[in-house]
Amino acid sequence: MKIVLAYSGGLDTSVIMRWLIEKYDAEVIAFCADIGQEEELDGLEEKALSTGAKKVYIDDLRAEFAEDFVYPILRAGAVYESGYLLGTSIARPLIAKRMAEIASENDAEAVSHGATGKGNDQVRFELTCYALQPGIRVIAPWREWEFKSRSDLIEYAKQYDIPVPVTAEKPYSMDRNLLHLSFEGGILEDPWNAPPKDMFLLTTDPVDAPDTPEDVVIDFEQGNAVAVNGESFEPLGVMQTLNALAGKHGVGRLDLVENRFVGMKSRGVYETPGGTILHRAREAVEQITMDREVLHLRNSLVSEYAKLVYNGFWFAPERTMLQAAMDNAADCVTGTARVRLYKGSCTVSGRKSDQSLYDEDLATFEEDSVYDQGDASGFIRLNALRLRMQAGRNPLDKG
Repeated sequence: MKIVLAYSGGLDTSVIMRWLIEKYDAEVIAFCADIGQEEELDGLEEKALSTGAKKVYIDDLRAEFAEDFVYPILRAGAVYESGYLLGTSIARPLIAKRMAEIASENDAEAVSHGATGKGNDQVRFELTCYALQPGIRVIAPWREWEFKSRSDLIEYAKQYDIPVPVTAEKPYSMDRNLLHLSFEGGILEDPWNAPPKDMFLLTTDPVDAPDTPEDVVIDFEQGNAVAVNGESFEPLGVMQTLNALAGKHGVGRLDLVENRFVGMKSRGVYETPGGTILHRAREAVEQITMDREVLHLRNSLVSEYAKLVYNGFWFAPERTMLQAAMDNAADCVTGTARVRLYKGSCTVSGRKSDQSLYDEDLATFEEDSVYDQGDASGFIRLNALRLRMQAGRNPLDKG
């Protein structure tokens, strides 16, 4: 039996590799998507082979991730609940897509992943696999095996001399990609516990960030960031550049208790440096270029769009339909935003566009010859008509 395993080299998938070999007498093909993990990929192929993999794929998908997955959710202004920019959620459909392709290329009967039976990732991986390869078999060890906790996995790894970057003293898990780095589990499971100062990897502690603010200028075309401080980049280059700038100033940290698709609440701590800048800057250009009613309608759909991405329905027809609407709304979002980075904050300080709908002659508080303020009287009376009718039916008690 051939199984393609989504492999990261961390605790869960390292143990899963050995478990699949023993449980299913399987030939395991390890697949790791390079979507911006940086040094986490060092020595990964050797580790996979030494743990028992018959073949290893480490595919550089960073450019595809940036252009075809991250940029679409940024154009849509996607935010889940209280500020989550969907860093983990949007990585899963790309990983699962490539995993299904590798399974097809190698005539593998099954795919496997390290997502737990309590989390969202199991849904995201499997919905994608079934959407792209309906007959594939999915093996989810966390829903099958005898292990009950990551502490059990640590003991199993010791038994088989499998090196893992997790200890009983530091048991929280991390997931990194080009858009963000997430932390969960361990001491973070108590929502009252503050994240350890030394936990963060992508962002400087705001207290220790530079004492001098830094201005960053970003150019957008149809909702896509195309240049930073006057230098043009492809989406991957934009994100790498902004990650470095934001990280230096401690921008992009989020501590959130969110509602998982499976029904429970979960505490996650996130670092989304470049993504935070892009989200704020794009909003600034939207403010002057997008029609009011289009903006309001688009915003009413954002929560539904974000929920679809969060829950794993990236390849579902309803997400595709909404994406078309989001992209249509973003067609006008061409212009430039300036943001100021300072000790954890990212503040918009300017925006301009050749397609701007903002008219200074109309908006001015000084004397003008464009807007007749007397016109507002009829506008207000017309909008008050239904309120006056309601009041006539139910007059206020004047007693």
